[in-house]
Amino acid sequence: MNCDVLCHGFGSAGLGPQYRLKEDAAVILCRMKTLMDWLPALAFVAAYVVYDIYVATAVLIATLFAAVAVHRLRTGEWHKTNAIAAIIALLLGGLTLWIRDPMFIKLKPTAVYAIFAVVLAGSHFVGDKPLMARIPPSMIDLPDWLWSRINAAWAVFFLLCAVVNVPIAFYLPESTWVMIKTFGYTGASFLFLLAHLPFIAPYLPKEEEAQS
Repeated sequence: MNCDVLCHGFGSAGLGPQYRLKEDAAVILCRMKTLMDWLPALAFVAAYVVYDIYVATAVLIATLFAAVAVHRLRTGEWHKTNAIAAIIALLLGGLTLWIRDPMFIKLKPTAVYAIFAVVLAGSHFVGDKPLMARIPPSMIDLPDWLWSRINAAWAVFFLLCAVVNVPIAFYLPESTWVMIKTFGYTGASFLFLLAHLPFIAPYLPKEEEAQS
């Protein structure tokens, strides 16, 4: 299901007609979720099921860099989150392929989420506003105090994901880790995103304002 449509439908059904989500607000909310595109993740799972963790690792590296390149060609800009994920996948995945030890690629989510947590937390102290608050006001306009809390909440969320991944990587079966890495963290991120909607809804344009 298209993420934009799902967010729009959730807002319309769950928050009442006076606070229906505008399409552009739904889009930006969906784009605030954890920082991995579906195509590389699904390609990783498919390669793992058909072959093994080593082929899947190579496929993940290739598709992540392909996603970064396509975004660059389409927009003329670098997709920073995908670029970070691709570089870490290259480093840790490269070690997995070289040493033939899957533990390196298993720790990739920990490294990625830890970096995101540090960047978000650090943005409270660097610059005039937290990173989340730098979303263009034309997309979604929230008061600074709310952006600050959202930014802090995502920093904590990513830190928890980074920590939780460690015992999953070390103690659960490899196939279980693959499924959690692909679907578990993404699902948790989306649910965490939806939990923001009641707090954001009062600041979204009311239906009559959107139609005017």
